Amino acid sequence: MSPRWTRREFTSTLATLGLGVALPGFPKPGKAAPFKLGIITDEVAPDLEQALRFMVSYSIPYCELRTLWQKNLMTLTPGEMHRARQLIRKHGVKVAAIDSPLFKYDLPEMPAPLPSQKRDLFGADYTDKDTDDLLQRCFNLARFFGTSRIRVFSYFRVAQPEKAYPLVRERLAKAAVLAARQDMILMVENENVCNIGTSKELGRLVRDINSPHLRGNWDPANAAVLGEIPYPDGYREVRGLFAHMHIKDLRMDPQTGQAIWARVGDGIVDYRELLKAVRADGFDGVISLETHYRRPDGNALESSRESLEGLRRIIQGVS
Repeated sequence: MSPRWTRREFTSTLATLGLGVALPGFPKPGKAAPFKLGIITDEVAPDLEQALRFMVSYSIPYCELRTLWQKNLMTLTPGEMHRARQLIRKHGVKVAAIDSPLFKYDLPEMPAPLPSQKRDLFGADYTDKDTDDLLQRCFNLARFFGTSRIRVFSYFRVAQPEKAYPLVRERLAKAAVLAARQDMILMVENENVCNIGTSKELGRLVRDINSPHLRGNWDPANAAVLGEIPYPDGYREVRGLFAHMHIKDLRMDPQTGQAIWARVGDGIVDYRELLKAVRADGFDGVISLETHYRRPDGNALESSRESLEGLRRIIQGVS
């Protein structure tokens, strides 16, 4: 008798072989999809090729690059950069964005009282003195990997972000001018440990700078960590102002009140209604899975699979 494979075993085997299968909710290449789907590769695996095989198994066309082989993208050698580009091309994937650490450090005039263990640096330990060099490196990396989009931040969050806002706005506006000269787009992520953490803060910044070369990288879950309701409240603040989205989910621990990352669809973010609104408004950017959630066994790839399956079910309901 022939063995019966589970769906997961089948797709995992295809991924290992570098083959793909379009699963329900993720149309085959050439068929119209409701969204451009992406994933941050290191959320799946530290090894780029393993992450790319996983993507191919789900027919996900876009990736974001942050760390490769446990090294931050900013620190890759020329040889590693060429290897990464060859692997990306081999698997038929496109780079949606360079996930840089730009402005994810202390604002010199107002250092943040943030415990070092809460600083997710992903192997990038920089200061504001490195900004000019980092920005130029981001431009070079974006061109090398065939994208014009660079994710940036807004300095580590201070006790009173409103006081830091004029300085943050000034520096990001200056960076946007430089991005315009390079025909690049800086995408500010609302990050809960940074000064632009909520959707409301993100919308204000993008409107104030008012440049096509500075848009939002909207992360509804990050905003929810700070107590904002992502939909409809958060979406109302950033509607039409973001070029890219990160998808992850969370729930709140009833005893500690702390955020706990969850499978997409199992948390407090109403992605079904949110994505309906995003689609209805004609958003044409990439929505990219940033898993964060980990199963009890800590398996990053299987945790990403569970979240991706949750996203698939939501997209089926939106389509």
